[in-house]
Amino acid sequence: MAAYDALRDLPLLIENVETDRLTLDLSSEFTRVTTVVRMRGDGHEGAGEDVTYDGAAHAVFPELPRGEHTLASFSAALDEIELFDGPPRHGAFLDYRRWAIEAAALDLALRQAGTTLGDVLGREPRPLSFVVSTRATDLDPVLALYPSTRFKLDPTPDWSNGYVAALAAREVVDCVDLKGAYHGTVVDNPPDAELYRRVAEAFPRAWIEDPALTAETDPVLEPHRDRVTWDAPIHSWADVESLPFPPRCLNCKPSRFGTLERLFDFYDRCAERGISIYGGGQMELGIGRGQIELLAALFHPEAPNDVAPSGYNEPRLRPGLPTSPLRLDVEPGFRATASAETLAR
Repeated sequence: MAAYDALRDLPLLIENVETDRLTLDLSSEFTRVTTVVRMRGDGHEGAGEDVTYDGAAHAVFPELPRGEHTLASFSAALDEIELFDGPPRHGAFLDYRRWAIEAAALDLALRQAGTTLGDVLGREPRPLSFVVSTRATDLDPVLALYPSTRFKLDPTPDWSNGYVAALAAREVVDCVDLKGAYHGTVVDNPPDAELYRRVAEAFPRAWIEDPALTAETDPVLEPHRDRVTWDAPIHSWADVESLPFPPRCLNCKPSRFGTLERLFDFYDRCAERGISIYGGGQMELGIGRGQIELLAALFHPEAPNDVAPSGYNEPRLRPGLPTSPLRLDVEPGFRATASAETLAR
């Protein structure tokens, strides 16, 4: 059975909807803002998190359909809703908001049914491996507190040969994110054939994510194509079919897919074709982080999942955070938290 078919007919009663804004000051220039969507019905509450990267866009949230639905009929009703007050700054924001709403609906439907996502899908969440994603070049503060940490790093042109060699010697890097698929964002990283060569050769077992393939960079990465993976371009299975060559592995950020149907179709098709998956996050501040951790624990727990608990994203790293592998306590609904067993380690 297709995964979404196990979910689509779940009954859903929505009596009211509220939203809360969450904020985290990451620097003097950037405050992370997200919106938690709370749906209530039949004495239960479901929640999801809108990870749109535009603080001003969180000021207005659309009116959502109430009443009796199934998950599938509610999703169809959302097709008729304007999710933003005018076109968002980036088209991907439409998927981010849609994901928050559909995740809240899934959470509420499962809680009203008194069951968990794993039970409905016939899957058991397993201990979850995760990496810490950072643009920082000094990893010592993290490794001093958490010496077993693995990393996903964002190489930039100022990574010298000496720095790359020293970093490679530490053997802590599972993925390098070249950010070549981003355009018009603060993390844009233009193609650089020399940088690509440097990191591909220095980290021979790391995944190479989102290169910008040009006449200069494609020949450099051609010997490493079995390690090239994609993130930003993937919003549906159709995007996988449009890639320049078949992937062995892909980064799955659930919020990029927008709808539950597109996400679970992606899971099914990757399994059919033997494509590995690792999970990715969007700097969630609330329930959204536990939701993507749960999905990773159900579908790809042993991968280098970029879903570290939210504390790893705070400006000042603190002791006492959960470490990998993460064991989850799962509640009815679409939600999970780090277990006491993980926190006690």
